Amino acid sequence: MNDKIFKLKGVVQHYAWGGFSFIPNLLKLKPTNQQPYAEYWLGAHTSAPSVVVNKNISLLELINQNPEKIVGQEVVKQYNGLPYLFKILDVHEMLSIQVHPNKEEAIKGFEKEEQAGIPINAINRNYKDKNHKPEVMIALSEFWLLHGFKEKSEIEQTLTNHLELNLLLPTFKKEGIKGLYKIAMELPQEQVNTILKPIVKKSIFNKSQNLINKHNTEWWIAKFYANNSTENLDRGIFSILLFNIVQLQKGEAIFQAAGIPHAYLEGQNVELMANSDNVLRGGLTPKHIDVPELLKHTLFQSIQPSTIKPQINGNEKTYLCPVPDFSISIISLKVGERYSSHTFSFEILLVIEGAIIIQGLENNIIKQGEAIGIVADTNYTFTATGDAIIFKAFVPQP
Repeated sequence: MNDKIFKLKGVVQHYAWGGFSFIPNLLKLKPTNQQPYAEYWLGAHTSAPSVVVNKNISLLELINQNPEKIVGQEVVKQYNGLPYLFKILDVHEMLSIQVHPNKEEAIKGFEKEEQAGIPINAINRNYKDKNHKPEVMIALSEFWLLHGFKEKSEIEQTLTNHLELNLLLPTFKKEGIKGLYKIAMELPQEQVNTILKPIVKKSIFNKSQNLINKHNTEWWIAKFYANNSTENLDRGIFSILLFNIVQLQKGEAIFQAAGIPHAYLEGQNVELMANSDNVLRGGLTPKHIDVPELLKHTLFQSIQPSTIKPQINGNEKTYLCPVPDFSISIISLKVGERYSSHTFSFEILLVIEGAIIIQGLENNIIKQGEAIGIVADTNYTFTATGDAIIFKAFVPQP
């Protein structure tokens, strides 16, 4: 069994928006140099593959040695490798306004940038791979995000209530969401400053006086400008004004399909996505912004945000997603309880709380923050040593 179940060590990403304690505490790491700990990656993405601890090689190398054995014959046939990437995020500062491309457009974009000779790690590179990037997230705490455009009546109310935005009303009434968003994202910087400065000043004042809360767009505008210069204003503020603000509680999940504009605002979550790092950004970030490419792939329609209701089977909650690439479940065990399963695909299990003892592994205690990989077509059983919560990423059987 030693070659079928093994410990995995992921990769920490120190992006500027990350927090300083959640991921180090989860992974039992000693924080260094006050670096932000934004994401913890578990998977086989070429830019940051996990390490197979007992073999001291990357998961990507191991899969390439024998893909059908590790990932599963049917999965390899369809995806040519591990189709998902598993992450933990700690969102301290808000992320960029972003959209992910569909698979067809990702292939086109990747090949175009390859032909243009843009290095894969260049700061102005949009497409790091040929894959789409649908994603599901499950909140580990109270979590806030922007998700899709508001209803048209709400957008009209926003444009009406802010006198500075009144000049955009005729465009919205004539050309709808697409025309409105396009003009807002393409305004000259001088005009962006003129329109947004009074809104930013009012937002900062209202937050300082406790006149608004996190359900108000102004609260998030004020938070962004607590740490950013107000000299040249970020046009990403238009997105905060036009997108839905969504509050999730611990255990609630939401799915982001290709084309849905979104941004994470605050909190911790587990995120599972197609094995891709393709992000098209439109503001609120020091990273590369490409407004024309963002607009090309944005879904310009109102979204009514909805959470995924899990399927419950005993001590396991499974969140099925509207894509075949991946699925995720939460296994909650009391002390002494057992969990048994059989893998269709390669599975990654991460212990979020407590510890488990798993059969078939030499050092068989898996503690909080530790992860294991289990190859396709494997029976396995583990037992909780105390109350335990385990997240499981897998490819669902067709």
